[in-house]
Amino acid sequence: MMKDILKDASERMDKSVENLRQELSKIRTGKATTALLDGIKVEYYGTMTPLTQMANVSVLDPHTLSIQPWDKSALNSVEKAIMTADLGLNPANDGNIIRVPIPPLNEERRKELVKLIKRFGEEAKIALRNIRRDANDHLKKAEKEDHVSEDNRVKAEKDVQEMTDKHVERIDEMIDHKEAEIMEV
Repeated sequence: MMKDILKDASERMDKSVENLRQELSKIRTGKATTALLDGIKVEYYGTMTPLTQMANVSVLDPHTLSIQPWDKSALNSVEKAIMTADLGLNPANDGNIIRVPIPPLNEERRKELVKLIKRFGEEAKIALRNIRRDANDHLKKAEKEDHVSEDNRVKAEKDVQEMTDKHVERIDEMIDHKEAEIMEV
């Protein structure tokens, strides 16, 4: 029973960290990355379709993305979707491919992005603390129902705390790395 509670808590914490990693990959730095366009959906024959399922997205150079839709008739829809995605990008359509220049970030925008990633990091830490509290509650409930001894519960709570600390450390490393990446000129 204890192992199940610990395993469940560990899996949920891993998912929280992975979710943060995905959120951070969508935040643009000064460099071109295909992850910037991962969340964009394009209206294609009346259906909202993820851009990555209808086009080849690649990095041309450190400051330019290239999007080549498999269906040329979707060029304008793709261009419109990128412009309305509120990423601060201005795509250029040449009839065959769409080039998306990635403008350098100004100091004010960099500071806003750092605040944003720190907020994401704090939200992830809150999620970890909630998972820890939930696991500890399950352990206490198991002790009350005589499935677990008090000594085993205390040991398991220490394990949960160590697990939480490791995940918080990973989150801090991710935030620090992303902050350095954003502030790099």
